[in-house]
Amino acid sequence: MRSNNPNNRELEVQRIGTGFAKSPIAAGISVALGLFAAAPAFAQDADTEEPEQIEEVYVTGIRASLQSSQDTKRDSSGIVDAITAEDIGKFPDTNLAESLQRITGVSIDRSRGEGSKVTVRGFGPDYNLVLLNGRQMPTASGTSRSFDFGNLASEGVSSVEVYKTGKAHTPTGGIGATLNIRTTRPLENPGLNATVGLKGVHDTSTHDGDSLTPEISGLFSNTFADDTIGVALTAVHQVRDSGANTASVGGWRTFDGAVDNCWCGAGPSEWGGIPPQGDPNQVNRPGPGDLYSVPQNIGYEFADYHRVRNNGQLTLQWEPIADLRATLDYTYSEVELERTYSNYSAWFNFGAQETVWTDGPQASPLVYTENLAGSDFAMGAGTDAWRTENNSIGLNVDWSLTDSLTLNFDYHDSSAEYEPNSKWGDSALVSMASFTRDRTTGYFGDEFPVLELGLSRPLNKDDMIVTGSVFTNNVSKMDIEQTTLGGNWELDFGIVESLDFGVQLTEVNNRSAGSVVQRDAWGGVTQPGAISDLLTDANAAGEFDQFDAGNDSRLQTDYYTWDMEEIIKRTEELMASGQATTWQLADMGDCGTGFCPSSNFTSDRRTTEESSAIYVQANMATELSGMPVYMNLGVRYEKTDVSSQALSPAYTSIEWVSGNEIYAILAPDAQFTELSGSYDVLLPNFDFNIELTDDLVARASIGKTMSRPDYGSIQGGQTIGSLLRVDGGNGNRGNPNLKPLESLNFDLSLEWYYDDASYASVGYFKKDVKNFIGTDFVEETTFNLAHPANGPLYQQAVQATGSSDSGTIYNYIINNFQNEPGVNGTVITGVDGRDGAAVFELAVPVNQEDATLDGWELAWQHAFGESGFGFIVNATIVDGDVEYDNFNTGGQFALTGLSDSANFIAFYEDFGFSTRVAYNWRDDFLAGTGQVNVGAGPTYVAAYGQWDLNASYEIGEHFNVFVEALNVTNETTHVYGRDTMQTLFASQLGPRYNFGVRYKF
Repeated sequence: MRSNNPNNRELEVQRIGTGFAKSPIAAGISVALGLFAAAPAFAQDADTEEPEQIEEVYVTGIRASLQSSQDTKRDSSGIVDAITAEDIGKFPDTNLAESLQRITGVSIDRSRGEGSKVTVRGFGPDYNLVLLNGRQMPTASGTSRSFDFGNLASEGVSSVEVYKTGKAHTPTGGIGATLNIRTTRPLENPGLNATVGLKGVHDTSTHDGDSLTPEISGLFSNTFADDTIGVALTAVHQVRDSGANTASVGGWRTFDGAVDNCWCGAGPSEWGGIPPQGDPNQVNRPGPGDLYSVPQNIGYEFADYHRVRNNGQLTLQWEPIADLRATLDYTYSEVELERTYSNYSAWFNFGAQETVWTDGPQASPLVYTENLAGSDFAMGAGTDAWRTENNSIGLNVDWSLTDSLTLNFDYHDSSAEYEPNSKWGDSALVSMASFTRDRTTGYFGDEFPVLELGLSRPLNKDDMIVTGSVFTNNVSKMDIEQTTLGGNWELDFGIVESLDFGVQLTEVNNRSAGSVVQRDAWGGVTQPGAISDLLTDANAAGEFDQFDAGNDSRLQTDYYTWDMEEIIKRTEELMASGQATTWQLADMGDCGTGFCPSSNFTSDRRTTEESSAIYVQANMATELSGMPVYMNLGVRYEKTDVSSQALSPAYTSIEWVSGNEIYAILAPDAQFTELSGSYDVLLPNFDFNIELTDDLVARASIGKTMSRPDYGSIQGGQTIGSLLRVDGGNGNRGNPNLKPLESLNFDLSLEWYYDDASYASVGYFKKDVKNFIGTDFVEETTFNLAHPANGPLYQQAVQATGSSDSGTIYNYIINNFQNEPGVNGTVITGVDGRDGAAVFELAVPVNQEDATLDGWELAWQHAFGESGFGFIVNATIVDGDVEYDNFNTGGQFALTGLSDSANFIAFYEDFGFSTRVAYNWRDDFLAGTGQVNVGAGPTYVAAYGQWDLNASYEIGEHFNVFVEALNVTNETTHVYGRDTMQTLFASQLGPRYNFGVRYKF
């Protein structure tokens, strides 16, 4: 009979199996113990006979990983899944997120073709909590709480556990799930264990990078002094060069079908609309009751990426006596990424002349044409360069004071930091243009948008001039200091077998700051021909061959590339000699020319969260009609205080300078504003597991979990629009007093474990979530600025003129009150004590939305006896009242990341040969509720499926050679708006191949 207490899993509880034993390496593989079944805590009365001596069989590889993961799932309370290393230093996938996507309910977001962030049961990365050895991990994303798995190499990871139901002892923050990354512990695997790996990476997507880049890894673990002292060291160095070709549309503006652009009385007219009904050049024009969307621009980008990832971990363990174990560990990870790119694009001017449309009610253009002579054909070259660094040091002491009482102390101090890694800041772009574009047509019949240009003359380098540029300088850092004191008390009190209890103190400090130096000189600053010798001919033909329309003969393919630094140097020389226009900015950057970043941060947000928690959980065991029943009843109380500061613009006064121009006057220096808030939560949980038969387990769980608001919503700053009205103005403010999202969770699961590496399961889950964040509007006298239209002069002018027109009132005050304080020439300034403070309508994030999600998780894992063949197939089906309404053009709430997903894996492993073929599919999902440049509108990611495979062969007892292929069918990605025809991004990456050798000592 099995133990179902999760605390006992640390002790590697053995059970009767089919001839396998839990080896230290396999970490949980089954062992045959003959007649003994007394080791589990819930065993029947022990037999007094001596146990039969049985030889342990050590199992590694795919089967070992599946068995260990299956044991984790079966032995746990609540709903838990896991991925386990196939051998020391060998995880199933080179990327942790890629492995996690094989688990039911887990989907991933990819960045540059690699898994980076996870969505669990429809909840995106911000709603899932990532732990390292049970400790909350920081992120360096600034405003988000999502963890990037791309920071960690998989070689030093022993397993990843996904807790889908709440636990009283785990840190809070994961409504979707809590994911725990476990690393190598030397005393759990006594003796010398070491491995060295060398891998070559060939990424077919790279343009200018190396075709073959190295990955080197090493893991050493050993124990000393009769296995009472252990040392483990992991080091990983990885280099990858890759590329991406992307077509994009910079947002879609949406209108009611009745809207036109003629201002002729045929219907309501708006800038950006299309000609009215009856225009012969509008084919299948949308009508009233339809919505139609028009594109902002079409552009193409060709990027190269150079990524270096370094990971290291040192673990020291000491067990001076059998009842005391101390673990000190340090984890380091660093990622450096450099992106260089060139692009070309054409912006529409919202003056459509010729269009062809799909049918409504959500109409999209198949053809969209504008004629405007002398428009710009824009091109750009840029670079992004940044570095992230993660550090975590922790101490854990586990002490069994008595046979029934165990205490555990855990402390860690962890940080994550993001910083620029180039003299150009973390992002830089310099643009040029040829003002020879007369006719612009976009074809949108495929997911790949085709741009056709009618130029007044053939493309010529002498027509190119330098235009605008953007340099950003962003930094962010998060520190987490966490202390936990917990314990387990074994007792005999009815059905209660033990109590888990503890307290936890957590302090999180998060900062994000940045500046932007942007020259909006889009009309040009240099003369034609001044930089032509620095340009290189380029052609995009064949760069999008994986799209049906990628080789369309109408596609504009000719453009120019250049070295950004050479162009900057030449332009600065031309400006210094008076041969180019100097574009003045409030901040010209540290270099003083506007062609560099600024270290003078204009935004700086700092948030501190201090949380204290106490928890207790009763672990119970009984029988129901002869069937073993295991239950856990726990509760966690947690209180959090939030203090948030932000660098906000300061204002000195309000000036009325003309009839409809009223301005808030900026102070020379910004100032920090601080807001605070607090909340507490009570999170109960109850897990019920029953063994219906020896191999059939049913589970039910109910409990509450929570996730915290993102840092952008709780930032302490407030800003106002500098242009006011006579009745006040507008602005926005963060809200540190936001409450966390709380979810009441229901889970049911039926699991059939019919062999050591084979099982089938079906699960249902439901989540009732409250406190989703929306936007409210409040009126406040922010900054207490005296408003000249909120005082006696204004009232006297109204009475004298009998008018409410702001221009009339302004003129009356100017003409009649020149001797009054605050009236000076043509400017009227608010005076404290005389004029009332201006009232601003502030947009504030508030808790205002509730939602319900539910879904099914289906899984089948099967190994065909001892043949070596097997497969895994699973699917997740989710639904909820949180979908985006594509026919609503106003602001709305929707949950991002919600999608169905499925996996299929076939494997073979025998005679030293191992191979695995895997397919992962994720359905369309909402990625965001805004679009670049237009604000409103949805952003969807189209359904995506990817085939991966790997194969390896053991040479003797020590050598292993392997090959891996990812995205072997060269799948593309598609991001779109309200309709699949409204492409936002279409990217082509390419397959990636890895091959190498691993030596195990």
